[in-house]
Order: sequence, then structure tokens, then C-alpha cells
Amino acid sequence: MGRRSQEDRDAMTVEIVFALVSGAVLAAAAFIAVAVPTVCLDLPRTAERVVLLSGAVVSAVVFVARVVDVLWGFPRRGHGRPVGALRPQDPSQSLSGDL
Repeated sequence: MGRRSQEDRDAMTVEIVFALVSGAVLAAAAFIAVAVPTVCLDLPRTAERVVLLSGAVVSAVVFVARVVDVLWGFPRRGHGRPVGALRPQDPSQSLSGDL
């Protein structure tokens, strides 16, 4: 196994931060979408708790799904290379044959 270059480590860091931030934004949006009835309607206390708990569960699932989706697809989108992949010395050459 070869060592990862600084470029590879930076790309992975950016991808991880993107996954976490986009997951948090989508989770917040999902929670708000589910929890809006508690603000708009005069629900009994038990129903309000059920709706808020449902919102928390939905937002957690959305967060995890988003993070897994982004990070799972990272190597397949061509950003990541297998560890130890050789890089051409001439910038006109590429691993895939097209720039």
C-alpha cells in the first residue's frame, strides 16, 4: 500500500466536511418539516411529544443516510484513487486518458 498524497487527504477532508454539513442541514429541514404541526396546531402534550420524537428520529435517519450516501459514493465519483495509485509526471498524461 502506498501513502496518500496531501491532495488525497485534502479531498477526503473536504468530502467529510461536506457530508457532515449537508447532513446537518437536511436533518434540520426534516425535523422542521415534521415538527411544524406542534407550532401551528394546539396539540395535546402527549401528541406534541410524539411528533417531536418522530421529528428527532426522522432527522437522525436523514443525517445518517446523507452522510453514508456522500461518503460511500466518494471513491466512485472519481475523486479518490486507490491507495498507491501512480501519478503521471507529465500533466498532459492522466490516469483515465482524458483531461
